[in-house]
Amino acid sequence: MLRVRIAFLLAFIFAVIVVVKMGRIQFVEGEKWTAMAEEIGLQFRTVKATRGNIYSDNGSLLATSLPFYRLAFDPSVSDEQVFNRGLDSLAIVVANYFGDRSADYYSRKIRKARQSNKRYLVINNQQINYQDKKLMQTWPIFREGRMRGGAIYEKVDLRFKPFSHLGTRTIGFINENNNGAGLEYSFNNELAGTDGNALFQKMTGGGWKPVHDGSEVKAVEGMDIETTIDINLQDVAESALLRALEQHHANYGCVVVMEVETGYIKAISNLSKNKQGKYWELYNYAVGEQGLTEPGSTFKLASMMALLEDSEVQLTDSIDTGKGSYVYYDKVMRDHKREGYGKITVAETFSKSSNIGVSRLVSEHFGLKPDRFISYLDKMGLTESLQFQMKGAGVPYIKDPADPNWSGVTLPWMSIGYELKLTPLHTLALYNAIANGGTMMKPIIVKRISKAGETWKLYQSEVIRQSVCSEATLFKMQKLLEMVIQEGTASNINDSDYRIAGKTGTAQKVKAGGGYEKAYYTSFVGYFPAEAPKYSCIVIIDNPKGYNQYGSDVAAPVFKEIADNIYSRDSDMHEMFEPGINPEIGVFPVIRSGQLQDLQLICNELGISNHAGTDADWVLSRRNYNSVKWLENEILPNRVPNVVGMTLRDALPLLENHGFRVAFKGKGRITRQSLAVGTQVSTGAKIVLELS
Repeated sequence: MLRVRIAFLLAFIFAVIVVVKMGRIQFVEGEKWTAMAEEIGLQFRTVKATRGNIYSDNGSLLATSLPFYRLAFDPSVSDEQVFNRGLDSLAIVVANYFGDRSADYYSRKIRKARQSNKRYLVINNQQINYQDKKLMQTWPIFREGRMRGGAIYEKVDLRFKPFSHLGTRTIGFINENNNGAGLEYSFNNELAGTDGNALFQKMTGGGWKPVHDGSEVKAVEGMDIETTIDINLQDVAESALLRALEQHHANYGCVVVMEVETGYIKAISNLSKNKQGKYWELYNYAVGEQGLTEPGSTFKLASMMALLEDSEVQLTDSIDTGKGSYVYYDKVMRDHKREGYGKITVAETFSKSSNIGVSRLVSEHFGLKPDRFISYLDKMGLTESLQFQMKGAGVPYIKDPADPNWSGVTLPWMSIGYELKLTPLHTLALYNAIANGGTMMKPIIVKRISKAGETWKLYQSEVIRQSVCSEATLFKMQKLLEMVIQEGTASNINDSDYRIAGKTGTAQKVKAGGGYEKAYYTSFVGYFPAEAPKYSCIVIIDNPKGYNQYGSDVAAPVFKEIADNIYSRDSDMHEMFEPGINPEIGVFPVIRSGQLQDLQLICNELGISNHAGTDADWVLSRRNYNSVKWLENEILPNRVPNVVGMTLRDALPLLENHGFRVAFKGKGRITRQSLAVGTQVSTGAKIVLELS
């Protein structure tokens, strides 16, 4: 019994000694042993997670991480026989692949490393892709596998944008300090994934070799985000903007195209000059704080809405705008037309963009109650953030009558878009609401976050304001915006087969030291087709040079180019076009159009007299008494040809050779085509043909 007690006591004392020793090692000598572990080259290191992808609305990749590798080698792993038998062959394939050194060089390099017991050797610093990595795994020595062959493939994920510069600032970037811009930065938490952890051993030469001891924690890949961006519309918008900037030698410009019903942003482009004088996406002016600026005349929409909501003013009422200038206290307001517009209607005041007319109407009605004017701006959603999905979005600056900077001239100047600041996206949201029956939608650029195809979060269309104004005011504003195009400041773009509604803007830029300079911030914002709005769009061109410096001359044509292109691509936006051609009744067959040689052959076989009034390849038929006369069917580049009356065999190659995407239904000859003859279109436009 005594022996048992003594044994138990000794065991207890031993256990206490072990615990004390462990505590001493952990807490007292912890740094010493950690340092020793580092000294022998063992360290737990972070294993970066693979970043998630960014997609367009149709699943096209906008940004992805491509795995690249650097080839290293542990020459001590292979046994003597494997090493000696495979070294020369390995040196040859390495030299042939990298092409920078001879096989003898690589052979000596590898053998020397083995002789000196070096356990880590960088074969070449050149990065290799995954396919090349698989190829290298078949090379001599390396084919023996990781434990017997010694090949080390150090993985490096590089961010790749398949569409290069398109939307590059919107897609954005993230740096090693987790700072950045655009979607990469705004959705970094979702895209980044979770880094792993593994034990590495430091090798001679400075590299780190993974020690696969089973303790590693695998990295979790990032999630994917699906945007609302249409890559085709993005290309259209960016190309049109670039041409305008180069033509007018402007400082910068931006374009945003939005889907009216959903608030989805289909294209967003920002271009400004870099140090080399080339236009590049350096900052997101459409959304960011640096894009906050005085909007100018596009703000007259809000002023007119407030006026119509709070007064009995009718569009047919008149206002005397004088001879081009009007004095408010110590400041003079001028109209763009130097001699002035004289006495005009309220509707003309808006369509002609009279500064004097709008400011007088607003000042006379809201002068004693400016806070009421501001309350209408609040109702329109112009005084608060859009809560946009991207970080760094600008917040509107709207003065309040209690602001110490409010003066007697604030209200009249505010009514025409000065002494306040909005981002282009905010202005677009208001115009989009007019197109959307008065309902303001929250702009959306990311609609889904997913992992391995499974939805993690879905962003639904969201209403900011159910109604920005009454139905009566909405109807009037829609008519006024169409008047701007039909007979107002943007009549230069009134030549489409669809209706456009919108407003021009030309604001003088503020000098660095205060006051205004002779430089302009030009804009156009609107929607189309006006009869059934599907898209809204804003165009900004900052500080254009040359003779034409107004929104109508600079920004409006960019809008028109984008709208025409979208309209030509989207056959759902317009009705089928049917040229007024009636088949001749009688002995003549139904021959309307086709290739001259084929049609002549048919008529000759049938004994029908026919005469060529042209030597063109493609012709139209006309009855000339008892014979057929052939007239040229003019086929022009970037214009829609007339294919009504042709067989599909003729029309299909003709249209496809001119860059159209063709869809058809029915049998027989073509009786209707979706695009009007002569409409200007771009490559890739879709045309629908009906046959009967």
